[in-house]
Amino acid sequence: MTVTAPAPEHGGATGVRARARIVAAPDGRGGTALPVLTGEGPFALRRVGVRGPVARVALVGAMSAPLGGDRLTLSATAEDGAALSFSTTAATIALPGRDGAPATYDTDLTVGTGAALRWLPEPLISARGGDLRMRTRVELAPAARLVLREEQVLGRTGEDPGRLVSRLTVRRAGRPLFDQELRYGPGVPGWDGGAVLGGHRAVGQLLVVDPAFADRPVAPRALGGNAVLTPLAGPAAVVSAVAPDALNLRKVLDSALFDLDAALDAA
Repeated sequence: MTVTAPAPEHGGATGVRARARIVAAPDGRGGTALPVLTGEGPFALRRVGVRGPVARVALVGAMSAPLGGDRLTLSATAEDGAALSFSTTAATIALPGRDGAPATYDTDLTVGTGAALRWLPEPLISARGGDLRMRTRVELAPAARLVLREEQVLGRTGEDPGRLVSRLTVRRAGRPLFDQELRYGPGVPGWDGGAVLGGHRAVGQLLVVDPAFADRPVAPRALGGNAVLTPLAGPAAVVSAVAPDALNLRKVLDSALFDLDAALDAA
């Protein structure tokens, strides 16, 4: 059953508390069903495309969020043997609230045995005055597959960014695979210096986990002037990139994903 919860409203200085949940499961006919698809407040979840092997879900922003003081939580589970693809229809903009309080946006992803998850949202834009703490936690079964893209744009055109703290933690078979925290904006020493962004305003990473990498790991290499492909200590690889803007960042990450998909298809 698919249920959509009513939308709460911004509660003044306390902000919004909103949750969304996605569960994908095999439908018994070679496809993937969505027995749970629920969202509150800014989370309007829609199934897109026809039913098939992969369940495709898009997040449609129903209200401005995250604002300062908001507490947002999004969880998605691809059960054993399921295939789920997630996207958003527009960028997410982190904006200031009324009292300067930070916002939090937590994403929890679980991928079961033989399941596949492609998590490809549009960028997060850190607008001037905003203060956002993002955390993404991923739990993978040993035979799970994952494609996860994160993109952050620091400030809209012609403006300074807000403060952004972003942490990505991935565990496979209960063991750490990847754990990285990034901090940008006011109050963060050296975030715009040559050792971090070097004046760029868009930063992103592409993480691909697949059991096929155990036998055929990728070789580390530079991808253009501001991106690098790095194998991880596990059947995984990560692409890290900086760029002057979101368009150029996406080009780099899309090209890397195309190459990695091709390598996996040939494995």
